[in-house]
Amino acid sequence: MDTVETPSPVDRLTITGAPSGDATEDPATSLLALPWALPLETWPREVLAALPRGISRHVVRFARMGGGIVAVKETTEELAFHEYRLLRRLERSPAPSVVPVAVVTGRTEDDGTPLPAALVTRHLRFSLPYRAVFSERLERRTLVRLMDALATLLVELHLEGFFWGDVSLSNVLFRRDAGGFAAHLVDAETGELRERLSNGQREHDLDVAAVNVGGELLDLQASGLLDPEVDPVTTPDLLVASYRRLWDELTEPLLFPRAEPWRLDRRVRRLQELGFELAEYSLRAADAPGMMIARPVEIHAGYHRRRLTRLTGLEVQENQARRLLVDIEAARREWDPYMDIEAAAHRWVVEVFDPVVRSVPLELRAKLEPAEVMHQLLEHRWYLSEARGQAVPLQEAVDSYVDTVLRARRDEDAVA
Repeated sequence: MDTVETPSPVDRLTITGAPSGDATEDPATSLLALPWALPLETWPREVLAALPRGISRHVVRFARMGGGIVAVKETTEELAFHEYRLLRRLERSPAPSVVPVAVVTGRTEDDGTPLPAALVTRHLRFSLPYRAVFSERLERRTLVRLMDALATLLVELHLEGFFWGDVSLSNVLFRRDAGGFAAHLVDAETGELRERLSNGQREHDLDVAAVNVGGELLDLQASGLLDPEVDPVTTPDLLVASYRRLWDELTEPLLFPRAEPWRLDRRVRRLQELGFELAEYSLRAADAPGMMIARPVEIHAGYHRRRLTRLTGLEVQENQARRLLVDIEAARREWDPYMDIEAAAHRWVVEVFDPVVRSVPLELRAKLEPAEVMHQLLEHRWYLSEARGQAVPLQEAVDSYVDTVLRARRDEDAVA
């Protein structure tokens, strides 16, 4: 009599994912190589990447997959697919979020014991959970920048019609962004994507954010990790106020005299300065005689990021892009005021950015991402030039920055 072969754990797996777009990487093969027959808590050390983890209601681990790092989260099949599909849709929007890789279902141990489904996302390089942003104690000035970054992310998500439902510091990762921080959504489990959010839905997210952030700060205070000057009860008000200021400036209708259409141009430029692009607006006569009213209809975040990418191919954070665009324009004026910006950007990458990146020793390249190194170098060069009373050559500034600033920093992309 023929014996029926018992299916192996790999035979029971189902992987739902999207191609990476990188012809050198086969995500399916890399995913199958991970030990899915083991509970995530027991995955062997040689598979895992030692990166700082935030607080999560689920078991989450960073794992090596192919040539990169992924975050693996055990959850229910329903929640895994819900979050995966939301992240896929957000990936096509300007709002920053982690990139989904796959959902793995049908997991079992060798003896057939069922295991939870898993959501796999790409690790965001040079990103940190909020507890890892500070080394010993969270100071007020750092906290204010974190609040502004979280408020900006929430505005960006709301503009895209994303109702979060669980806004908190624990559900985002932070990347350094030209002296500030950029926040990226990492947990969309409770989220919903709609055509447009009502004021009530936005206010609900703000209420949840204030409660959750206040609780997280109280935890830090109890652990002795919070600056004594920081009040956990009133600090969430900074987040709410930052959100309201930005939301109102972006979305408030503009009332202006019919004879002064330049006021609308000025409003568009102001949105660009804030890092947003007015994609569509409505314009009509107002009730008052001789007045017009313009209402923003569609606004997208990432104005400077997209412009820098178009000019140079570099993909960086918004404030980094703003800073690098200023340097490109300054270089253009120095080289030839009549040079077009596209030619100047290409020359800047070849003669300025690439040499700076190559000048950083290999052992120091995990300290900061290249765009943040460039921003800090430009600041360092300015201070050196001010102290000397004349412009300091670029290479001299690079050498000084590497030896006196960069070497002292901790690695923010280190994998043990």
